[in-house]
Amino acid sequence: MAMAAALLLLLLAAPATYAVQHVVGGSSGWTNSGDYATWAAGEKFNVGDTLLFNYDSSHSVDQVNQNDYDNCATGNALQSYNGGQTTITLKSPGSIYFICPSFGHCGGGMKLSVNVVAASTPVGGGTPVATPSPPSSSTSSGSPPSTTTTPANKVTPASQTGAASGFASLNSLVVGLFSTIVVAFMA
Repeated sequence: MAMAAALLLLLLAAPATYAVQHVVGGSSGWTNSGDYATWAAGEKFNVGDTLLFNYDSSHSVDQVNQNDYDNCATGNALQSYNGGQTTITLKSPGSIYFICPSFGHCGGGMKLSVNVVAASTPVGGGTPVATPSPPSSSTSSGSPPSTTTTPANKVTPASQTGAASGFASLNSLVVGLFSTIVVAFMA
């Protein structure tokens, strides 16, 4: 009986947080014709989520700082990726920037800016990944650095819909069911 009560406390104290895989550009992928500002505005990016870039051999992915993103500068990449499919885990809150370094692609709009937030509730947008993300053990000593963005590049988190709200409902159902069983067992 004590073990059942302890398990109930554990379930109530640890809300479910699921990592989400965001396929950059949706079904179109990482291409010259993508509207990445609009795509990103429909997503919510949390620590632990992943970005999946799908692209052909005429493209690659460079992670850059904000200045290089704003100016489409390709010489100082923080990370460079190629090979047609790249998965990047979002490890910390704040803004993160990506460009295609192929000549003229970034200037033509092939660039992505995302604002990553700390995950504290079940997350929305993208495709849910079956494994829960590990709890964060780091503490934040302040807010993420502020950045100036143009309205076209502003990312606004999407409301919780679809699979994410389903996970939240499932979590509530499991906790409620377990509570009922514990109360019935203790009576």
